[in-house]
Amino acid sequence: MTNNNHAHIDRAIEEATRRRPQGHSTRAVHAGAQRHKAYSSLTTPIVQSATFTFQDTQDLCDFMDRKVWGDGLDREEYGRYGNPTMWAVEDRLAALDNAEDAVLYSSGMAAVTSLLLTVLKSGQHIVMTNDCYRRTRQFCLTFLGKFGIETSVVPAGDYDALEAAIIPGKTRFIISESPTNPYLRVVDLNRIVAIAKQYKCLTMIDATFATPVNLRPLEWGIDFVLHSATKYLSGHNDLLAGVITGSKDRIKPLKDARGVLGNLLDPHAAYLLERGIKTLGVRVAQQNQTALAVAQFLEAHPKIDRVYYPGLASHPDHEIAAKQMTGFGGVVSFEVRGDLKTTGDFIDACRIPFIAPSLGGVESLIEQPALVSFYELTTAERLKVGIKDNLVRFAVGIEDTNDIIADLDQALASIPEWELEVAWEERFRS
Repeated sequence: MTNNNHAHIDRAIEEATRRRPQGHSTRAVHAGAQRHKAYSSLTTPIVQSATFTFQDTQDLCDFMDRKVWGDGLDREEYGRYGNPTMWAVEDRLAALDNAEDAVLYSSGMAAVTSLLLTVLKSGQHIVMTNDCYRRTRQFCLTFLGKFGIETSVVPAGDYDALEAAIIPGKTRFIISESPTNPYLRVVDLNRIVAIAKQYKCLTMIDATFATPVNLRPLEWGIDFVLHSATKYLSGHNDLLAGVITGSKDRIKPLKDARGVLGNLLDPHAAYLLERGIKTLGVRVAQQNQTALAVAQFLEAHPKIDRVYYPGLASHPDHEIAAKQMTGFGGVVSFEVRGDLKTTGDFIDACRIPFIAPSLGGVESLIEQPALVSFYELTTAERLKVGIKDNLVRFAVGIEDTNDIIADLDQALASIPEWELEVAWEERFRS
């Protein structure tokens, strides 16, 4: 039940927004907050219902008329098509990305697969960068191929290769991430948009690592933005969710298809997601600050070969990141001066981060991609896909910066010098 007593609050918020654009933390706390409130509740209620009833036949007919003519529905008939708790969170996410609308899904992969299945048709073609999320690449290369949809993969940052891969009249989508995983490449959005416009392609950026706090690709002309809401948007490692944001015209077909595909977010997870979003601004600010300090510390450490972080001048996309992003994110990737075992020993010596294959939560997480994501491959096979045995991805949490750096320092100090010497000899011989 929607409380109409809040209508004047909605109007006041809208008027204030027109006068002065709100900051991301204000939007994270308040955007969409009043649309589906009941019983004067401060927090959005969990509407735990699969079925929604009608007062009488006229009420049903009124609903159907509004549904047919698209007249601003504020209720639903069945839970697979929508839920008031979820709608409130979609409003908030759209506001954070400066989007007209948003569509929530049960996971990040559900979001990207639904987008592509909805927009693409047999005979069309996709171009994507080679360090897009591994499962996204797998879906495009394996599953979409069964439906006659071709995928070309090009090196990240090579815009000539990207343009050369486009098949005029056939290429429908250009897909990338920014920053990418695990090397944190930052896409030149101006160039992507210019190429897409020239060849009449749609664009999608997975901005999970950036969050709407650090980057809003829609403002640069991108058509769709994807977030794995499991990560920073939720922030607590306790739910799975995904979201696509964009214009109303582009999002409406996705919402219609979601009712058929059936992969919407459940109301309890939506409630938890909204709770997490409220602290997004303060969490990301802390993670930005800590990650930059960690990257600077590691880059100066003699037991580290290389650090990948867009906030460092040594990163190949630092200038692009500085122009496009308001913060450089909470993930730092780096190479330990050693081999597979030495790197594992270093990770085991860390006391604060948990070993886990995710990011964006309040707890720091650390992983060795060679083992977490590519365990089944040999060292030579991993190198072919750009993953070194000594690569580490560190997802910074909200612990104190000094404590995290001290922990990394003691873990690096625990690596015996003889292990480094042996690792260098093995690498030289190979």
